Amino acid sequence: MNNIRLLISLLVLIWFPGSAISSSLLDVYQQALQSDPIIHEAEARRLATLEALPQARSALLPQISAGANYGQGSNSGLQQQPQFDPVTGNVIGFVSLATNSGFETFGWNAELRQTVFRWDQFIGLKKAEKRIAKAEVDFEFAQQELIVRVATRYFEVLGAEDRLASIQADRLAISRQLEQAKQRFTVGLAAITDVQESRAAYDQAVASEIQAKREVATALELLREITGEYVPNLTVPKDDFPLASPQPADESSWIDLAMDQNLALVSSRFDEEIARDDIKSKRTGHYPTIDLIASYDSSDTDINNVTVGGMPAPIPNFPTDSSGDRVFVQFNVPIFSGGRTSSQVREAIYLRRAALEKLQRVSRETERAARDAYLSVLSEISRVNALEQAVKSSRTALEATQAGFEVGTRTIVDVLNSQRSLYSAITNYYQSRYNYIGNVLRLKFAAGNLHIQDLEEINRHLVDRQLREEIIVQ
Repeated sequence: MNNIRLLISLLVLIWFPGSAISSSLLDVYQQALQSDPIIHEAEARRLATLEALPQARSALLPQISAGANYGQGSNSGLQQQPQFDPVTGNVIGFVSLATNSGFETFGWNAELRQTVFRWDQFIGLKKAEKRIAKAEVDFEFAQQELIVRVATRYFEVLGAEDRLASIQADRLAISRQLEQAKQRFTVGLAAITDVQESRAAYDQAVASEIQAKREVATALELLREITGEYVPNLTVPKDDFPLASPQPADESSWIDLAMDQNLALVSSRFDEEIARDDIKSKRTGHYPTIDLIASYDSSDTDINNVTVGGMPAPIPNFPTDSSGDRVFVQFNVPIFSGGRTSSQVREAIYLRRAALEKLQRVSRETERAARDAYLSVLSEISRVNALEQAVKSSRTALEATQAGFEVGTRTIVDVLNSQRSLYSAITNYYQSRYNYIGNVLRLKFAAGNLHIQDLEEINRHLVDRQLREEIIVQ
């Protein structure tokens, strides 16, 4: 048994050297807050949605616009000029003379428009307020979901490293068994089958180690996807990590809490309310609108370069200036829009129906998630305690099997199987504690009351891996 403890301690020193700085769960979470694209996307969407309120409010405020125009042009044509008899003074004919003139015009206008009655704009203001409330809920959901994602990926790395350490310890132990089997076979104390059995077990352990290394690399890569960089040497739960039952210790209380404040469910309720308001907004396409309008217009036109028959005409340049202002109330009643408004109302009704179905689906999912997480916490507490006892039993069984092998009552296969059972029991024990922590976080997430303080509480019970392993191998 001392050999086993020595092998585990050696593996810990190889894989997790004491000189490396350990990263805690809270450290990884803080790093994820700075680097995770999903939480940054959620924050950007929240900030974008916050602009909905000033945009909706702006439609109810005065709208002021101004414009100006400038233009140049020319006119040309024929002008009939009479010819007079110099003696009698009578018209004796007409002469067609080409006429040309140029003009230049400049004008500007300003308009103020104030909504008096547009019901769709008032509904739009209410929708904007609900959209902002939903955006706040969605961002809080993303923050809580980040805690769960970080913890899940964090403990997936620990689980993969535990399996690798277990497989490597098994391989080293098998290697020692193989050498012993060879020596015993050489002196005639063991059959060749012991050597062959040990060799087969060793080859299998080598193959399993290759796969385990790949799983560790994959788990680290998945964590890097959140943090932006690799985070090796993670802290692990202490051996005396507290296994507390959920409070309140009542399944229905947690389900009621989840149905009341689960963030995904709250967000779906906002979706349904917004869809309901959208129906009202589309129906306003049949409603009249009233606007108060004040406007001012000014224009200036100059006529120049007037010629008749190629000669300047004796016409003075008379500029024309005009301006005007008016204030009026504009009343508009939509009568027929080709059926567009009615179609938009039907579309909004169908979308609200979809929102209601989504609300029902999320409601059922929330109830299932809360119940499952609650029961998982309770069952995992029992499983941790059972696996802790399994580790002790497996250790005792291995010692007995080794003793039997020394006196010839047990085979090398029995020793290898007992040895593998011990390493598997230790790995399962650690994994069960990781599952317990994950289920606690998922229960609070389902109830909508997961906070950074919960992560800090877990972090207080994490230690450097070497300290945990030293406890286990004692």
